[in-house]
Amino acid sequence: MKRTTILIADDEAEIADLVALHLEKEGYHLIKVSDGKEAIQAIESHAIDLAILDIMMPKMDGYEVTRQIRERYPLPIIFLSAKSSDLDKITGLVMGAVDYMTKPFNPMELVARVNAQLRRSIQLSQPAAAISPVLDVGGVTIDVDQRSVLLYGEKVELTPKEFDILYLLASHPKKVFSAEHIFGHVWGEAYYESGNTVMVHIRTLRKKLGEDSNKNKLIKTVWGVGYTFNG
Repeated sequence: MKRTTILIADDEAEIADLVALHLEKEGYHLIKVSDGKEAIQAIESHAIDLAILDIMMPKMDGYEVTRQIRERYPLPIIFLSAKSSDLDKITGLVMGAVDYMTKPFNPMELVARVNAQLRRSIQLSQPAAAISPVLDVGGVTIDVDQRSVLLYGEKVELTPKEFDILYLLASHPKKVFSAEHIFGHVWGEAYYESGNTVMVHIRTLRKKLGEDSNKNKLIKTVWGVGYTFNG
């Protein structure tokens, strides 16, 4: 049986060793690298199931590593960084990370978040017989198997979380989902302090769907309640 492989990319050896120590106790196979270019090389040469990335790394920062990963691979990415501002966290999530933790950190909390994201990834990779492979609503075509989206025939590039949010809303048109419900469904964990996470993803999703120039919003805000797909 294949062991789950996790990539740790951090130029601080003590941090990388600490993370590896706790994840090895969970039975994971670890690959450690110390710069962004090595991270890309590791992903290209190994079957990586999840990546834990620092942002401030030599040769290529974590944001650029994430951008390159998202062009080719759907694997979950967790940022583990000393950059702790709200803007840093939002940027990381918008770039395509599924989670963001700041240093100093609790190793056991990181393990819990890794486990949660891997469970979520396994669930998404399993076929669901009751789900139609293609959803066509409001000019949006969503292919579940290919995880691709077309807007009036034009391809729309979405991050994994943006895709999951769009599919949740579009598969239940007119139903209103609270931010807490969306977070729990898409991130697979309890709604914690990242209160802006859903709002930020909805905002970027709307831009990608061209809503700035479209008076008929596909994703409608129901003030004080949540969001609904208006297709």
